[in-house]
Amino acid sequence: MRIVVDLNRCQGYAQCAFLAPDVFEMHGEEALLYDPAFTEAHREQVRRAAAACPVQAILVEADEARVTPVGA
Repeated sequence: MRIVVDLNRCQGYAQCAFLAPDVFEMHGEEALLYDPAFTEAHREQVRRAAAACPVQAILVEADEARVTPVGA
Protein backbone atom coordinates (compact mmCIF):
# COMPACT_ATOMS: atom_id res chain seq x y z
CA MET A 1 0.00 0.00 0.00
CA ARG A 2 1.06 3.55 -0.54
CA ILE A 3 -0.25 7.05 0.10
CA VAL A 4 -0.83 9.86 -2.36
CA VAL A 5 -1.60 13.28 -0.88
CA ASP A 6 -3.01 16.13 -2.96
CA LEU A 7 -0.87 18.89 -1.44
CA ASN A 8 -2.86 21.53 -3.33
CA ARG A 9 -6.00 20.37 -1.54
CA CYS A 10 -4.36 19.90 1.90
CA GLN A 11 -5.23 22.77 4.24
CA GLY A 12 -2.92 21.80 7.11
CA TYR A 13 -5.59 20.66 9.56
CA ALA A 14 -3.07 18.02 10.78
CA GLN A 15 -5.63 15.34 11.59
CA CYS A 16 -3.43 12.86 9.74
CA ALA A 17 -0.36 13.80 11.79
CA PHE A 18 -2.39 13.35 14.97
CA LEU A 19 -3.77 9.93 13.96
CA ALA A 20 -0.66 8.50 12.25
CA PRO A 21 2.36 10.41 13.60
CA ASP A 22 4.86 7.82 12.35
CA VAL A 23 3.70 8.40 8.76
CA PHE A 24 2.56 12.06 8.62
CA GLU A 25 4.32 15.09 10.07
CA MET A 26 3.56 18.78 9.91
CA HIS A 27 6.58 20.92 9.11
CA GLY A 28 5.67 24.37 10.33
CA GLU A 29 2.01 25.28 10.20
CA GLU A 30 1.24 24.40 6.59
CA ALA A 31 3.74 21.94 5.09
CA LEU A 32 2.90 18.25 5.31
CA LEU A 33 5.65 15.64 5.15
CA TYR A 34 4.74 11.98 4.77
CA ASP A 35 6.13 8.55 3.94
CA PRO A 36 4.30 7.38 0.78
CA ALA A 37 5.33 3.74 1.35
CA PHE A 38 4.28 3.13 4.94
CA THR A 39 4.70 -0.21 6.72
CA GLU A 40 1.96 -2.77 7.25
CA ALA A 41 2.06 -2.00 10.97
CA HIS A 42 0.67 1.48 10.24
CA ARG A 43 -2.12 0.38 7.90
CA GLU A 44 -5.05 1.02 10.26
CA GLN A 45 -3.65 4.36 11.45
CA VAL A 46 -3.24 5.50 7.84
CA ARG A 47 -6.78 4.45 6.91
CA ARG A 48 -8.15 6.40 9.89
CA ALA A 49 -6.02 9.42 9.01
CA ALA A 50 -7.28 9.40 5.42
CA ALA A 51 -10.89 9.10 6.59
CA ALA A 52 -10.43 11.97 9.06
CA CYS A 53 -9.01 14.43 6.53
CA PRO A 54 -11.60 17.25 6.33
CA VAL A 55 -10.79 17.95 2.67
CA GLN A 56 -10.19 14.31 1.62
CA ALA A 57 -6.66 15.10 0.39
CA ILE A 58 -5.27 11.63 1.24
CA LEU A 59 -5.65 8.65 -1.08
CA VAL A 60 -4.54 5.20 0.09
CA GLU A 61 -3.69 2.98 -2.85
CA ALA A 62 -3.42 -0.79 -2.68
CA ASP A 63 -0.40 -2.36 -4.32
CA GLU A 64 -1.64 -4.34 -7.28
CA ALA A 65 0.27 -7.25 -8.69
CA ARG A 66 1.32 -6.59 -12.24
CA VAL A 67 -0.39 -8.88 -14.66
CA THR A 68 1.33 -9.81 -17.89
CA PRO A 69 -1.10 -9.86 -20.82
CA VAL A 70 -1.65 -13.24 -22.46
CA GLY A 71 0.69 -13.65 -25.41
CA ALA A 72 3.16 -11.03 -24.24
